[in-house]
Amino acid sequence: MREQDPAARAKNFEEVACGYHPDDAMRESERCLLCPDQPCVSGCPVGIDIPGFIRKINEKDLRGAYDILTATSLLPAICGRVCPQENQCEGQCTVGQTLESVAIGRLERFVGDTAIREGWVNIPYIEPNGFKVGIVGSGPAGMACAADMAKAGCEVTVYEAFHQAGGVLKYGIPDFRLPNPVIDAELGKLKKLGVKFECNTLVGRLFTLEQMITEMGYDAVFVGVGAGYPTMLGIPGDSLNGVLSANELLTRCNLMRARDFPKFDTPQPIGRRVAVVGAGNTAMDAMRVSLRLGAEKVYCIYRRSSKEAPARAEEIHHAGEEGVEFHWLTNPVAVLDDGHGGVKGLRCVRMELGEPDASGRRRPVPVAGSEFDFECDLVVYAIGTNANPIMGQTSGLRLNKRGYIDTDERLATSLAGVFAGGDIVTGAATVIEAMGAGRRAAASMKAYLGIRDGDRPYLAAGGDTLFGIDASERNFARIRV
Repeated sequence: MREQDPAARAKNFEEVACGYHPDDAMRESERCLLCPDQPCVSGCPVGIDIPGFIRKINEKDLRGAYDILTATSLLPAICGRVCPQENQCEGQCTVGQTLESVAIGRLERFVGDTAIREGWVNIPYIEPNGFKVGIVGSGPAGMACAADMAKAGCEVTVYEAFHQAGGVLKYGIPDFRLPNPVIDAELGKLKKLGVKFECNTLVGRLFTLEQMITEMGYDAVFVGVGAGYPTMLGIPGDSLNGVLSANELLTRCNLMRARDFPKFDTPQPIGRRVAVVGAGNTAMDAMRVSLRLGAEKVYCIYRRSSKEAPARAEEIHHAGEEGVEFHWLTNPVAVLDDGHGGVKGLRCVRMELGEPDASGRRRPVPVAGSEFDFECDLVVYAIGTNANPIMGQTSGLRLNKRGYIDTDERLATSLAGVFAGGDIVTGAATVIEAMGAGRRAAASMKAYLGIRDGDRPYLAAGGDTLFGIDASERNFARIRV
């Protein structure tokens, strides 16, 4: 897929990957073997009919491909850009056993972008059922749950703490990876389903979950607030000016438009030499944003080797092309004070890899006597996130020992009628995994409310039935006169 030249793109926020030309997409679709056992489908967290939509591309029926995609995935233009396909569908691709895997993600993006350009949207006939559903958080999990509940006939309202909907898609991912117009177009499809968005609404402060299911009249509530509470290293100098989390950097730059200062009144510390601690996708975003904000030098500080880095290989490659300097097997032990409350550098220690730890990766071990000082004037931590404690502090939700919301296998919480999914339950995961959680929660919410789920077959007749329908469903048929 065509890309912007590295020297040019490191100075702008335009999208790096330019997308497939139709001829490229047709050629790539021809590489799919249309395997009868469909291993790629088992590798997709939401079970997209991948051979089905690729076959439609090959037949030049792009609307048909879009119909197949949207039967399962709400956000093809988004997932095609940011999902780690190499570890999911493409990682299971049969072609990939001998050649390069079929570019499933790029084909999905091609179809999603075509749909946005052509104005395609699939709105089914919706029969209102009288149920009122509240969604807390407008990220991928909340969006997926809201779509399924709206299609089931519920009146759905999504509450978002920030001033724009989109959750982590808006505040956490820069435009050069995921442009805002793409997010807005996909959100527009939700609004066409009848979903209402209430921004600048912090649930837990303006009202509680208990109030939603009592005073406010919601029949069911889904909590999908993500896990955006940053982790700091806890080393000397953490509180100096010039030390911040990647979440803060990216939120200021992406959502609050600090990159356009002074057109927007959001201040943003801009370092001359920026050290980003961590090597995940968020760390790569923070490094590449720092370059575009004007940093002369940007360094990646990571305590393991490049082999263990959790970021997508494509993101590491792009960062290196743009000029990021990688310091593998290096761990900070202190942030150095410039004497005026600011940062003048990092004190680091060399590491070597020992035996594998609980994550399966080799544990980094300090090398004795290897400390050295590293010059920088801005330090950004991108070493993971935790659950924001506001839900647990303001409601009776049961939390696990890590502070995440505790749910059962149906994603039901300890509060009757309240369900949860995504990062606030599992910890940081991918966009498509969060969407999968939102859809699973929606299925459980429909069962809780007694709504017939059109995506599921009738129960096998084994007990009392009424007109062939299991009596335990306690359902009825609506007719229009």
